[in-house]
Amino acid sequence: MPNLRDRGQFLNLSGLFEGGLIVVALAVGWLFDVNPVESLTFDWAALLWGFLAAIPIFGLFLLFHRFPLGPMAPIKRFLIEMLGPMLSVCRWFDLVLLALLAGLAEEVLFRGLLQPWMERSWGATAGLAGSNVLFGLAHLITPLYAVVAGLIGLYLGFLLDAIGERNLLVPVVTHAVYDYLAFLVVLRAYRQEQMPEPVALTEDLDENCD
Repeated sequence: MPNLRDRGQFLNLSGLFEGGLIVVALAVGWLFDVNPVESLTFDWAALLWGFLAAIPIFGLFLLFHRFPLGPMAPIKRFLIEMLGPMLSVCRWFDLVLLALLAGLAEEVLFRGLLQPWMERSWGATAGLAGSNVLFGLAHLITPLYAVVAGLIGLYLGFLLDAIGERNLLVPVVTHAVYDYLAFLVVLRAYRQEQMPEPVALTEDLDENCD
């Protein structure tokens, strides 16, 4: 069983998993004559759109993190308790790499392969909806988390055509930037919880004075 609190093992396993998604997307695309990276082209406008489009969804993440009402509270706890320890062993550039790899791999699979494939068979609306039902189910930590992920997936699916000409770079950048910023928030919350309470230090000093 891999020790995910070991930096090397965590990064290796994450790389294998995300890289595996890309391999799966390419293999399935080859079988069904869909090129998952056909629309992935570098463009400065797409890059800028990708960065800007991350702002609203990250803003919502911050809002729910700050005010985890109702069923949002278990999601916050899951992220801090499960993801926090693994992120804490990483360096800043590890987090950048993880976010880039996750953004690329998941977008190639869901927006590069599944959305165009379903569009070709069932039309644009069904392709957008169907691919993001699967995207939500792939993030089934809790039912609400799956719904939120599915809605974010719809947003990323719309971004595919945000600059007029379809470009996968837009949702890839948005996804990666969002993931990186979310990693930082979860990591900060985890580290704050690991800090010793200052009250305990005060109590110790009082006892020594007595």
